Amino acid sequence: MTGAPAPLHRSGRARSPRGPRRGAGRGWLLLLPALGAYVGFVVWPLIVGVQYSFYDWNGVGTATWVGLGNYATVFTDPELLGAIGNAFVLLVFFTVIPVGAGLVLATLIRSLRSGGFARASQTILFLPQVIPLAAAGIAWSWMYAQTGAVNEILRAAGLGWLARPWLSDYGTALPAVGLIGSWVLTGLCTVLLLTGIGKIDRSLYEAARIDGAGWWREFFAITLPGLRQEIAVLVTLSMIAALSSFDIIYTSTQGGPGRSTLVPAISIYRIGFTQSDVGLASAFGIVLMILVVACVLPVQRLARAGDR
Repeated sequence: MTGAPAPLHRSGRARSPRGPRRGAGRGWLLLLPALGAYVGFVVWPLIVGVQYSFYDWNGVGTATWVGLGNYATVFTDPELLGAIGNAFVLLVFFTVIPVGAGLVLATLIRSLRSGGFARASQTILFLPQVIPLAAAGIAWSWMYAQTGAVNEILRAAGLGWLARPWLSDYGTALPAVGLIGSWVLTGLCTVLLLTGIGKIDRSLYEAARIDGAGWWREFFAITLPGLRQEIAVLVTLSMIAALSSFDIIYTSTQGGPGRSTLVPAISIYRIGFTQSDVGLASAFGIVLMILVVACVLPVQRLARAGDR
């Protein structure tokens, strides 16, 4: 008994079964450069970092096996725990404020329906995202100085009693740094949410207005549900930025005064390059990665559950 005949092309010739295999092989060849770069710069350093985290090593001499000793230090050292706590405080400034302000600004800009004004607003709001974070930290450190722009504005407004060296005060240094992050991320949130609002069916708003719904009702019943995916993306990006923040803090306060603005990334840098404790720095880096994943995964799951 003979097998089924090979399928024919329109030309009448039999299709070669090797065609799909050749296509898959070419696809893998095109993927190899990116895959090699990912393995070389992400996967392999991660594996090596996990290996180093189990050793007491200064980066030069002989490494000594300590097992989970470095991880125990991370969870018992008050300085390292304080850095993690500061990172969670920054979540409010890097996530809650930019996303909330972005929602309000995007809704207001969309409601004005002025093409030129909307484009100009998006450009101005997005400019901080283009500025390098290190440059933003330096510029704001000048503005936060005793004779900087922030204090001069307060004095001009009759609020001179509020003027202070914001980044040198133990009580205001961390919120001041957090506001820099809010300033940087608000433009990104506004532009992305404006794009999301543009994809919402206009007929939903028209139907809501016919039913007598006001601005607040439209916002909570139509705008927010329609922006679920965009909000999930922004919360994910801003949470990662808060927990792994380095540039802004290093250029503005370097973790000071004292430990008031110390965050995990600054601690890892100091431990690894100043104290030459590669093992502890690697362990703290792994803990930070797990912390980021643990914070981001619930957000992604909630976003997916809402689409079902």
